Amino acid sequence: MPDLKSDQFDVSRVRAVLFDMDGTLVDSDGAVLRSWLAWASEYGVDGEQAYEMAHGSPSATTVRKLLPHLDEGAMVVASARQLELQYDDLSDVTATPGAHDLLVHLTLRGLPWAVVTSADSRLAKARLAAAGITAPVLVTTDDIAAGKPDPEGYLRAAELLGVDPADCLVVEDAEVGLAAGRAAGAHTAALRGLDGDLRLNALADLVRLLG
Repeated sequence: MPDLKSDQFDVSRVRAVLFDMDGTLVDSDGAVLRSWLAWASEYGVDGEQAYEMAHGSPSATTVRKLLPHLDEGAMVVASARQLELQYDDLSDVTATPGAHDLLVHLTLRGLPWAVVTSADSRLAKARLAAAGITAPVLVTTDDIAAGKPDPEGYLRAAELLGVDPADCLVVEDAEVGLAAGRAAGAHTAALRGLDGDLRLNALADLVRLLG
């Protein structure tokens, strides 16, 4: 069963749900790992470390941390190369368990939802399409100046949906994303054993909680 962290969090007050993409609505773990291992081999860094650092964060942020000695031009090239390795690797990208049922449930209940991702627009659209998901509102790194853990993406999604961030539930599987949701003033639902206002074992928990 999901764990309700605080008695003060009234799930019935949720007016919109804002989802992370990778690891939350879309299972792309294999593709992400392959891309970082290949990129790391090319740039002479630890691939496993790169993969762990990259979880939930924009690729450019991770590249900058791993290769701080590069000048801006080389940094742009390295970041672009990392994304190139991801764009066409969709063979095992699918929706996460329970994702489609949850999205249908939200639609039937009339609860608006959006996807806020650390991917760029091309990659986000490709992975969502591979997973059979069409987001009514999609906010990518192309739409904002600062990625997670900055709250800009979640604030932008709430604005586009016309809902106060305080009435939004951010669903995430990465600490940087949960930090972004909290900074936006939203409630948070955490997967993968992380800490949020709700601790979810699976997306199916939300169907029961939202009623």
